[in-house]
Amino acid sequence: MTPIQYNSGLISVALISVSIDVNLADEIAESVLKMSWAVHRADCEGYISAVKRPPFSQPVKSSPACIAVIDFDKDVEQAAASAAYIQEIFTGKAVIVALSASRDPDLLLRAMRAGCSEFIGAEFDEAAFSEMLVRLYQQWSAKSARTAVLGDVVTFFGAKGGVGTTSLAVHVAMYLVLCHQKKTLLIDNHPQLGHACIYLGIDGSRYHFNELVRNLSRLDSDLLRGYIATHSSGLEVLASPDVCGGQKTLDPSSIAQTLDFLRGEYDYVIVDGPSSLDDTNLAVIDASNQLYLVATPEIAAIRDLSRYVDSLSQGEHDIEKVKVVINRFSSQHALTVEQIEKAIRLPVAIKLPNGYAEVTRSAILGEPISPKQKTDFSVQIVKWVNTLVGSDMPVEEAAPKKSLFSLWK
Repeated sequence: MTPIQYNSGLISVALISVSIDVNLADEIAESVLKMSWAVHRADCEGYISAVKRPPFSQPVKSSPACIAVIDFDKDVEQAAASAAYIQEIFTGKAVIVALSASRDPDLLLRAMRAGCSEFIGAEFDEAAFSEMLVRLYQQWSAKSARTAVLGDVVTFFGAKGGVGTTSLAVHVAMYLVLCHQKKTLLIDNHPQLGHACIYLGIDGSRYHFNELVRNLSRLDSDLLRGYIATHSSGLEVLASPDVCGGQKTLDPSSIAQTLDFLRGEYDYVIVDGPSSLDDTNLAVIDASNQLYLVATPEIAAIRDLSRYVDSLSQGEHDIEKVKVVINRFSSQHALTVEQIEKAIRLPVAIKLPNGYAEVTRSAILGEPISPKQKTDFSVQIVKWVNTLVGSDMPVEEAAPKKSLFSLWK
């Protein structure tokens, strides 16, 4: 690897070539230099990876932007590994360009999955490459100049499976749209087989949050539109994969940067998370403005809830943003609110009635309960959403249930 540094321009860019002919690497560098950027160049003769680590100079590693050109014709597997390594080293700031004389769809798909967002042929087209550089400059400038008011990231976390976390996340997200006209995104952050789209009755199989995170380097508003599924209510959704296995671990810092981008696009980002405190989920929790821990008033759920509260309290996490939600609450249960609060050493912020039957039916039909239905459950969700947005909007109470005797009269 030959490091070369140029010191002109206001934007500092790392330019990396991997397994590229020297003459072509020089042509590419000349085109980049015409942008009047401060270019820190690193030419790698062979493919690179976490095993074959190149000695990148400090200016290269510290550059706020990176353009990497990788030859995908010589060895697709090693080229993909090189792309993955560069994405890891330059998290969120690397643009990967695939060099290939082939236009085979399988090769292009493999390059895209490896993180490549741009492609050039073996015959270098300087005009087309320069157009790409101008486009990148515009994207970087827009990103750095973005001063929009940031929305809130609100995460739902179940103490255990079966406590209704996804149902609550779906209804809160949808009511934000219907009751307050808030631009809202619902993220199903389960690594596989999430249920958010099923509960909404929409097809989200092509729209994965995981894939969006892996394409962080080219993430913009236009790319985001291609990943979004939209419910009839206007709620936008990023689904989880609907297949078993084969899921790669997501980089925590990439998740945090993706959520930071999304909070600039939406008023509210609602995250339905799995019951796990691994690194990726902790990254989501740390990036959230509020965290709702959901449990039901039964021994197993409260025991698990207590353990999660203890774990979050002991780590470097903001326990002040944690709020406890007790779903399916009924005075008939053995555990009272006082007993629950004593066990978890936190106040119960929200109690929801036991609407298990109606919520289950809505999930089966793929039709969330409308706020217009005025059931006990929907009325409490409206109150919850009003609190979330800081609204004093009045809530119509659920109509009293009539007995058979009153109906006969």
